[in-house]
Order: sequence, then C-alpha cells, then structure tokens
Amino acid sequence: MVTGARLLMLCLLLPVAVAASDDASTLLAQAKAASGGTRWDAVTTLGTEGRLAAGGLEGRFTSRSDFAGQRSVTRYTLGPVEGADGDDGTHLWRQDPGGEIAVLDAPEARRRARTQAWLDARAYWYPERGRASYAEPLARREGGKRYRSVVATPEGGDPVTLWFAADSHLLVRTEQKQDAFTATSDSADPRMRTEARVERYLPGVGVADADFAVPRMAASTRIADGSGLTRIPFDLVNNHIYANGSIDGKPARFLVDTGGANLLTPASAARYGLESSGKLAGQGVGEQAVDLAFAHAREVRLGGAVLEHPTFYIMDLGDIADVEGDGFDGLVGYEMFRRFAVTIDYAKRELVLAEPEHFTPPPGAHAIAFELAERIPIIRGRLDGREVRLSVDTGSRVSLSLHSPFVRANDLVARYAAAPEAVVGWGVGGASRGRPVRFGELELAGFVLPAVAGDLYTGDKGAFASPDVSGNLGGGVLRRFTVAFDYAGKRMYLAPNEAFGEADAFDRSGLWLMVDADGVRIADVAPRSAAQEAQLAIDDRIATIDGEPVAPRSLVAWRERLREAPAGTKLRLGLRRGGKNIEVDLVLADRIPARSPIKR
Repeated sequence: MVTGARLLMLCLLLPVAVAASDDASTLLAQAKAASGGTRWDAVTTLGTEGRLAAGGLEGRFTSRSDFAGQRSVTRYTLGPVEGADGDDGTHLWRQDPGGEIAVLDAPEARRRARTQAWLDARAYWYPERGRASYAEPLARREGGKRYRSVVATPEGGDPVTLWFAADSHLLVRTEQKQDAFTATSDSADPRMRTEARVERYLPGVGVADADFAVPRMAASTRIADGSGLTRIPFDLVNNHIYANGSIDGKPARFLVDTGGANLLTPASAARYGLESSGKLAGQGVGEQAVDLAFAHAREVRLGGAVLEHPTFYIMDLGDIADVEGDGFDGLVGYEMFRRFAVTIDYAKRELVLAEPEHFTPPPGAHAIAFELAERIPIIRGRLDGREVRLSVDTGSRVSLSLHSPFVRANDLVARYAAAPEAVVGWGVGGASRGRPVRFGELELAGFVLPAVAGDLYTGDKGAFASPDVSGNLGGGVLRRFTVAFDYAGKRMYLAPNEAFGEADAFDRSGLWLMVDADGVRIADVAPRSAAQEAQLAIDDRIATIDGEPVAPRSLVAWRERLREAPAGTKLRLGLRRGGKNIEVDLVLADRIPARSPIKR
C-alpha cells in the first residue's frame, strides 16, 4: 500500500494573546479579550486570504467559514496543483489535486471534520457552538523559546494542541494526529511543514450555500471507443496486479493499487519527460517518510480508458522493484478507481474498467458497503468473532495485516501464539515487519474464509500504526474472488472464484529475498525459522537451489516453491558469502500452524 502526502491545511486562527494561567478557561477568556473581546460577538462569518508554502512550493488559499451553520471551505493552489477541502454542514468533502471529488464518511474523517468545524467557529470562545474538554495548560520550552500549550478535545472530535509564544502571545503552532504521525505547522522535518500566512481577514463576509456545497467532478476520463467499458489483461505477481498502458503515448507498466495514488518513480518521470516540483513527505507501510513531488502528464491510457491531464505523485519507491522481481514504472490508483467502476477478475487475469452508467456487478456477487477516510475503501467484517474495519488494498501481497493499536487492545500476539517478528512486506519507506499468525475465520459480505495466513504489526510508525482501522486486507484474500469497486455508490462486490477454497499457504523458509546482480540476495532471516536453523545470513547471495541456477527462474517462482513445498523438504542451496562459495542444506518448516491455535 502507498499513500501520498497530505496537503495540510492548517487551522487559520487569528493571532491570540495569552496571559499566564493554570486554568484553560481563564487562558481562553484572556485570549478573547486581547484579540478584540466583545467585538467577536457580532461576527458570524469569516473569510481569510493568504499565502501558502509547503515542501518548497508556494501558492495561495482562500477560506470561508459560517460559524452558525458550522460550514467551511478552503481552496488552495500549491505550485502545480490545486484542491479544496469543505464541510457543508452535513458532508465532509475533498477535491484532490487530480480533480477527484470524494465525500469522506468514515468515523475518523468525521472526527477530524468536527475538530476543524470547532476551530473554524471559534467555539473555544463560544461553547454553544461546540463544547470541548481541555487539559491543563503547560509551560514549554523548545529551541530556546518559551511557549504555553493547551490540548483541547472537541465533543465528537479529535484532540488538537494549540501552542502560544510566551513573548509575543501569538498562536505559532497547531498539532493534530493524522494516522501514524503528527501534523504540525512547525515540524522538525521541513517536508512535513506547512505555512499558511493570512494576509487579509474578512469578518462578516457574505456566504451562500453554493460556497460550501460538494462540487461536481470535472469530466476528464473516457473510454476511447465509446463502448463504455474496456477489458485489460494483467499479470498477477506476488498477488499484485500489473497492467500495461501508456503515458503520453509511450508504453508504461503499472501496478494497480486501490491504496495509492497515480504515482511514478523519479527515473520514470524523467523517462517520460515530466518535470516534477516540490519536496513534501510521502508515507507508506515502511517506517520512513520519503520525498514526494508533483508532475503533470497529458494523458494516461489503460486499455481503452483515458485519463486526461493527470497529476502524478513522484516518489522514490526504493527497493520495491528488486523485492517484486518485476520492473514497473509506477502506480495507478485512486484516481482511476474514483472515475471508473473497476472489476478485477483474478481468475481470468482481467481488469474491466467501465463508465459508471455501464457498470454491472459480477454474477453471484455479494455487495459490501465501504467508507472513505482518505483514498482507501474501508469495509466491515468479522475476524474470529470480533468486528473489524479493514482497508482494502490491492497493492498488498499479504492476506491480512492487523494494525498495532488493534493488536495491543485485543492481546492478539498471545491469542494467536504469533511467530517472532520478521519482514512480512515492503513498500514506500522500506520494510514492514510483523509477527506471522494463522487466523481462524474471516467473514466478509456473508462469505467465510477459514485459516487465513496473516501478520500482526506491533510497531509505532508507518501506515499500520493507525488506530482508525483494525487492519489491511490484501491480495492474498482478494485473489479468491472476482472483486468490483463502485466508488460512486460506495459498494464493493465479491464473487468467489475457483481459488476460494484453496489453503492459504505461508512461507516455510524464513527468508525474505530480493533480486540482486549476483542472483538472489537474502534481505532478512526470520527468527526461529528454517533459514536461521540452517545458519543463513542477511546479504548471503543464493546462486543455486538443488543444483539449479536461480537466474533463469523468476523470484516469484522461487518464492512459490519455498511456500508450497511440504514441511520437511530439504533443499541444497549454493551460496556466495564473503567472497567464498559454500553450500547449505535448508529444511523447510512451518512458521505458523495450518490451523489457528486459538481456542473457541
């Protein structure tokens, strides 16, 4: 799964004077008095205009707030992109840089919207507009400067920390938790810092319903032959979908990822002659944030589907091509899924993109509603009797990865007798580590899948540290169905295929392998695994397996053998280690049981 950087529209508050106080209510009352006092009582609408800067890019923003109706909208330009965020009092919506419009209805999105509405309405001065609880203010010192900070939690919203400079008494920083990291107006990482400088305030500005309404999405896609749908063959590699298309008339190979945005690597962008700009932060399943920029192309084609004037995120994907053992130029994701209805026939290895009016669900499919918090569909199901909310991610090879807050809250490491932590995936930001497990029963849309193999994430960074969902559903489960996505109707459809009843196998070697110039490199050795028992080591190069050179076969084929061969199978590995050639016997062994060890 790959997620793009957020364009963090900060809380655009008037400068506020603060007197020293240990009581939040006194502090806020003094702040109101210092900022205009009762003159605020007559202000029911407010407009702001100003400059925006982030990641080396500059732009402008305008905002309108209706305090009584708790409605707001912010529109921005930033370098080569533009977008908007709005709340019409009922719906939270977003217009992405590519022009896609999404109504965000997941609980976490509603909590963020509630906090933003509370801030917009200056409800910290007017509790009748929205109540909140407050922590005790703190005196803080950072970088030689003194601050006062207070954490406020609006009713039904997320906490927000307001920082005030002790010398100027001005609001200088806001902090809000967004997924696995903190969004701040003064981050230590310049790639995650957004500066919004208000140049003009417009108290009492006129507003209309149309200012806040969910906008219509501009038409920028079509099926070239006018039929309304197109069929595209794809390759399934490591449970990932790869399809061939084009960028500005030049051939391109894409990974199809519901969890990501339209994305190219810097090398691919240069090859297509696309000029990128900006240096923001992008984050995926790995723990490290990576550089992110923007670029525009004339068109993207996937089969007969055409996306005109697409915005691409430009991001270094690191070692992913070597992990995959299959080269590709970039990703197509949310932008394509949002504008077309998409059917993935895993059995036929075929994508079907349809204009919404031409979409029909797969025969025999069960529908399951999904929510949107960002770009990723989130569904509900049950796992071994527990209700779960799962992000749906065709860009993940695994069957099911549970997020660390959910794992801790339910003591799942002990409940499932999890295997030791090892590398279980690789994405933006590097390796993802987890504890392999065998689940009992996963229920989705009325279907029950037994003995699903997956992993438990226990870290504190990366996308899988988010507390907002229980876990991430990947290709290991999705490949058992024909899957269709109708973003307009917010429905996913599942129709079982012939793989539905297959056993969910799991690697029996304990090796994480990557393509290397000298063959196949060992990137990780799982504790208490067959590989550790054989004393294999990170950076060993595998040249032969049972006398067969590894190079002629794909890395996918070797992984399949290490996963599918029975426990007890002995393999003779020819290695290159420290400049010497050696041979080692690897005896495959189960790392997780064939059935869940939990007691029912």
